[in-house]
Amino acid sequence: MKKQFNRMKQLANQTVGRAEKTEVLSDDLLQIERRMEVVRVVSHNTHKRMVTCLQGHVGADAEKRHSVPRLYTGNGQKKLPLTALSQAMVDGGGQLGEDSLIGKMMEVCGEAENRLASELMHHELQVEKDCLDPLNQLAEVDIPNILKQRKQLAKLVLDYDSARARWLQATKSIISGTNTQALTVKADLLKEEMDESMNKVEMCKDQLAADMYNFYSKEGDYACYYVMLLEAQADYHRKSLTVLENVLPTIQAQQAPGLSRRPARITRSAPLPR
Repeated sequence: MKKQFNRMKQLANQTVGRAEKTEVLSDDLLQIERRMEVVRVVSHNTHKRMVTCLQGHVGADAEKRHSVPRLYTGNGQKKLPLTALSQAMVDGGGQLGEDSLIGKMMEVCGEAENRLASELMHHELQVEKDCLDPLNQLAEVDIPNILKQRKQLAKLVLDYDSARARWLQATKSIISGTNTQALTVKADLLKEEMDESMNKVEMCKDQLAADMYNFYSKEGDYACYYVMLLEAQADYHRKSLTVLENVLPTIQAQQAPGLSRRPARITRSAPLPR
């Protein structure tokens, strides 16, 4: 409680300019500190927007994303829409029967949609692993932990400045005071407190500087998260295209001979004269 009071008193004195403030971080570290806060904000915003692009429930395993044929379950977990579409098409084809061309095509196309849903499921799991989880770790854990250390250092510096101010005041009292021996003992105790505070400041500063420089050295790794997103998207689209290219010839071969693959376009007749 006393330490907290001394901190508040010292901070108030520094705010109004009645006390000196010890600066312990170099200009380079101060610049890294500002950069970290910006990286934290943009990483958080990107993570949030990236999550909205996913069709599955973030954090759910493959079975929960894909195997249940409903779009939503009772617990509110979102399923892949392609899975629901696939199941609806397969069910519809079963109702129409194999003798129906529509039913047969619905079953074959429904199975293709199911394979597309599987590719999407694996793609989103890969995006979570390579992009979402690292971004969340950076924005919500790694950088906040370093900034928390920075706040702790600021408190330790206040303790040191407070102890130093009280030690300086005690040394001045020795000169003008009468009970020199008692004032000297008090000054010595305050000197020990000041030295101990400085040791804590140095230890915290060294650890903070190491963590800040470590963050700065990994900016290239952080940038790779965004490249890996594009790589995952490219791989997903290639695999989805392969699914379609493999199934379309089979579907076309199963269509009734002579039956047009597309409905004929309806042409408008000339308007009747009024």
